[in-house]
Amino acid sequence: MFPPKADRPYFESWLRRTRKQLTASGRLTELALILSREDGGSEDHWRSRLRDLLEGGEMPGLEFLIRIDGLLSGTRKKTAKPDLQQMML
Repeated sequence: MFPPKADRPYFESWLRRTRKQLTASGRLTELALILSREDGGSEDHWRSRLRDLLEGGEMPGLEFLIRIDGLLSGTRKKTAKPDLQQMML
């Protein structure tokens, strides 16, 4: 018999990738701290929610998944910095 095909392939691949990224010591706590500062709530609340998410107990929206990816990759919205070369011309 073949295993059933995942009905959420994007979410399943996101879960595998994110679980690997959060295996590093302190990474889950760091992410929970960032989310608590930006969205409110306690660090423990976010840590618990993230663990539930990683166990497949919660199906968040696509925007939240993308946000977590951005936080884990270190990309943040940055304000445009003036180009020093252009300023000197």
